[in-house]
Amino acid sequence: MRIAIGIVAFILGCLPALADPLEFPALDGNADARTLTVYSSLDTPIARPMIAGFQKANPGVAVHYEEMLTSDIYDRIVAETDAGRKTADFAFSSAMDLQVKLANDGYAQQSDLPGSAHWPRWANWRNTAYALTFEPAVFVYHRPSFRDAPPPATRGQFVDYLKAQGDKAFGRIATYDIERSGVGFMFLSRDQEQFPDIWSVVRAMGGAGVKLYSTSSAILERIADGRFVLGYNILGSYAADWAAHNPDIGIMLPEDYTIVMSRIGLVPRLAGNPDLGRKYLDYFMSDEGQSIMARELHIAAVNPDISGENTASSMQEAIGGQLRPVPVTPGLLVYLDQVKRQRLIKRWNEALRGQ
Repeated sequence: MRIAIGIVAFILGCLPALADPLEFPALDGNADARTLTVYSSLDTPIARPMIAGFQKANPGVAVHYEEMLTSDIYDRIVAETDAGRKTADFAFSSAMDLQVKLANDGYAQQSDLPGSAHWPRWANWRNTAYALTFEPAVFVYHRPSFRDAPPPATRGQFVDYLKAQGDKAFGRIATYDIERSGVGFMFLSRDQEQFPDIWSVVRAMGGAGVKLYSTSSAILERIADGRFVLGYNILGSYAADWAAHNPDIGIMLPEDYTIVMSRIGLVPRLAGNPDLGRKYLDYFMSDEGQSIMARELHIAAVNPDISGENTASSMQEAIGGQLRPVPVTPGLLVYLDQVKRQRLIKRWNEALRGQ
């Protein structure tokens, strides 16, 4: 079954520039209101509806929002905590490994919340780090290039297509550069666990002159205008945003298996106002907060009580067992080990060269 997804994206937290911190005054007009401090890789315009919903439910709370790179969120929380200084009340990041490392290394505190008990087990590590979004890795394709035949729907078909097309596809496929893209590295590491023959896919891409990029936009721009015909393992939420404005972009959930990543929220150990951090996390997990995410941000919600489009539940009902969510566990830390990381990168580069 071929399924296209329509999850309008929010931008991955590895942008080259950051927005200035923003202040959202308390809705009750109290100039001395307590302030929730948020470090987040979610770009500010997309974050606004969630902040607005939170403040409507908590009119006596002001919000200080800092949009940051995922690595900077990690580094800043560690540095501030090690210095004994207060840090953010809530941290939200797409770097699953770094967020779990914060929790595993004691830089986050346990948050026992009303939704903790029924939150999916894969999405909750010790009531400390919570997966709050549900975002698949997809095949992206140039629709006009597949008028006469369907695009590949599995990794095996992907390899067959590259071999059959030869020069027609050479230099016209793309994926992330795993040495520069954190999400690209994570997707490959999960591929290696899910698909024993993944290196045949990498060798086929190398033989087809694959182009490597650190950002989704660089790939999607070239698929939209027809320079590229296929993109492999592209973050689906971001791809869908481009597809909404570019009818020539098609999206395919791989039928053999579909890796799903999440953005993780936590309350740092030395949060200045940990009760406000937990209140914001609780709102993010609540029916209302997750509904805003699914309805207004069009980001797939994790909360199992939320029904309708753009939810984990609806995707699981539609395609079930092919989904492979990345679990929020210390297993994510494996490839932060530099020796293992370099070993995987070395094998990747050798496979691209056909070795």
